[in-house]
Amino acid sequence: MEHPLALFRYCPKCGSARFVEHNQKSKHCEDCGFTYYINPSAATVAFILKGRAGGESLLVVRRGKEPAKGTLDLPGGFSDLYETSEEGVCREVLEETGLEVVRTDFLFSLPNQYLYSGLLVHTMDMFYRCEVRTTDGARAMDDAAEMMWIPLQDLRPEEFGLRSIRRGVEKFLANFPI
Repeated sequence: MEHPLALFRYCPKCGSARFVEHNQKSKHCEDCGFTYYINPSAATVAFILKGRAGGESLLVVRRGKEPAKGTLDLPGGFSDLYETSEEGVCREVLEETGLEVVRTDFLFSLPNQYLYSGLLVHTMDMFYRCEVRTTDGARAMDDAAEMMWIPLQDLRPEEFGLRSIRRGVEKFLANFPI
């Protein structure tokens, strides 16, 4: 697979074509001296549960768009500029389900690759356990084609289309028993 820096042929600061590999993480402009480091984009994922101990269900959405259209997913997405990761997960949950997050607890992170418009974007997916004000009125919106509550004992990680989400569900089930 081609390294993401191979897509950058010209210096983003001065436009020079003398933009060469500096090391595995960066390119350097031989004209203006600018060094560009490629870093992962911040992304968020929400684990939202409802129900009582021993009978909890997880909020799951079905992807309405590529990549992995039609497969299971968890609410979440890319963080915007100038917002914290916690603000990003709250916004994404609201956009995709209409639910208002009132508490976020960071669980873990996983590196990921996400194909977007033909570009392989490297991400750092940050997983949160989220509490919502109420589950009333929840519905699939934005890029979520469908929303459902799946009992934890019925979750099958292999049905989640994105690798990091699948790994995150496995890790959640193994390490964060409810």
